[in-house]
Amino acid sequence: MGLNWNWREHRTLARFVLKWVLLAVPPALLAGSASAFFLWALDVVTRTRWAHPELIWLLPLAGVPIVLIYGRYGKGSEGGNDLLMEHIHEPGAGVPTRLAPLVLGGTLVTHLFGGSAGREGTAIQMAGGLAAGTARALRLSEADTQLLLMCGVAAGFGSVFGTPLTGAVFALEVLTIGRVSYEALIPCLVASVIGDWTCHAWGIHHLDYHRAISGAESLDLLLVVKAAMAGSVFGLTSVLFAELSHALKDGFGRVSRPWLRPVLGGLAVILISRLLGTTDYLGLGVTAPPSNPGAVTILSCFHDGGAGMMSWWWKLLLTALTLSCGFKGGEVTPLFFIGAALGNTLARPLGLPVDLAAGLGFVAVFAGATNTPLACTIMGIELFGAAHTVPLAAACFFAYYFSGHTGIYSSQRVGTPKTGRPDVLAGQALRELRPARRRRDNDGAMTGGAIMSTKPHDIHAREMGQLRIYIPSGERRKPKGLRERLFNPPLYREIIHAAKKDGILNATAHGVQYGYSGAGQPLAPHPEHGNAKLVLCVELIAHRGELETFCRQHAEILKGRVIVYKHLEHWDLRQDDVVVHDATKKELKEGA
Repeated sequence: MGLNWNWREHRTLARFVLKWVLLAVPPALLAGSASAFFLWALDVVTRTRWAHPELIWLLPLAGVPIVLIYGRYGKGSEGGNDLLMEHIHEPGAGVPTRLAPLVLGGTLVTHLFGGSAGREGTAIQMAGGLAAGTARALRLSEADTQLLLMCGVAAGFGSVFGTPLTGAVFALEVLTIGRVSYEALIPCLVASVIGDWTCHAWGIHHLDYHRAISGAESLDLLLVVKAAMAGSVFGLTSVLFAELSHALKDGFGRVSRPWLRPVLGGLAVILISRLLGTTDYLGLGVTAPPSNPGAVTILSCFHDGGAGMMSWWWKLLLTALTLSCGFKGGEVTPLFFIGAALGNTLARPLGLPVDLAAGLGFVAVFAGATNTPLACTIMGIELFGAAHTVPLAAACFFAYYFSGHTGIYSSQRVGTPKTGRPDVLAGQALRELRPARRRRDNDGAMTGGAIMSTKPHDIHAREMGQLRIYIPSGERRKPKGLRERLFNPPLYREIIHAAKKDGILNATAHGVQYGYSGAGQPLAPHPEHGNAKLVLCVELIAHRGELETFCRQHAEILKGRVIVYKHLEHWDLRQDDVVVHDATKKELKEGA
């Protein structure tokens, strides 16, 4: 009986690990250093605001330069975390390096003048911008750039919160609901650990979330049931936060002058704070200012009487207002506040210890809002110890399911739908489900098609062509030299890179769940490591002449493939009367 061992496979694995250990370290060092500076600067501006509470009155004006600078120099940077996710899912124009200084400055201004925001978004976006810059400097392929961006997400999250394992799992889990990218397991772990170590090496100490929470040490079934009940409420709360944030953002988006949006939002934040008679729900909300030691904060929520019955709601509302009107920052730290305060409120009705209920809410609302139950369970263990692993997991898992197909990241995609709803399909982004949900509610049933714009537009059609090329997903060209051995991308990625270089309008690769090509045998992906022989489809869209030229120029790699051409019609929307017409003779001639 022989051993099922292939030394070539393990050589390839060792080469992959070595490559990504070397590639993940530089952006992780940069991300950890950026997080260290950011945390130091954030502490400075927070203390400045505490010393000068009158700065809150300048909040509406402070948002104007943020919006104007992003509008003039951002060039797509407004997408923030969603921009990173979109580029990881489908490479486009790239993540601009300027994203790092823009979001850093915008977040510090937001906190200086009293906006209610967090910090994880800033750390992740800085790390993503730096990782993208590193990829461009090293001239990495788009596939390697995607993986390096995931390393940036891991390093940014792990370094800003001091939770390296959570940072690694978060980067793997947050991109696609219900699926984890195991290919990035080691690169993300290396990046998160190095990022956290670098941040500590600069002498930065994270705020003390770490604390032991009370309750039974042994597994208590009733405690787990209570945690699951609380998790359901936390999941519904995450839906409220996500949907309110999206609705407010849509509302502010209707304001024709962008600079006016933060003015209106800032005035609303000031008005609500004045009506409440407190500034407890402004800023980061982790610790209390020296002048008001009795303020409601994340840390106070772990004690009986440390939060009011509606504290969670006021933090939720002010954070949604702040981030929806153009101010910068993250959502995660406010979600910690919302969850801990709500846990404090639910502790007595559910018969839970206050600190345990606050700890469950701390991680579970975050789990529901980001659809990352595994990462949040691990965070609970890293912060509160392993004694309550099962209740923490129950709260996070139930919050994940009860949050439905919603979340704070619109570019997050559905990998495995949480339910059997026919209108939720694998591969859809959450932003695609929101208008679908509105159409279903208004019409009583799903109706296909796009959202009709309230502005009149003219639809101009012209002839295009679609080329579909079917190849095995794991096929590669025979490498020449050491560099190609280390950085030899799969053939389908090489085709897409060549299409980009040749100016093809659109090039994407579509996975296949089951099928065959060229009269071969039907194949299916392996549940753990895929199937390199399973065919996938590379789709190119351009004029027919351009596609024919592309095939001739790259005949070496396309020869013998199953290639299918299909006629399409390309639509351009131009602001004018709403008229749909056939392509003109001139356009048909140009597209031929």
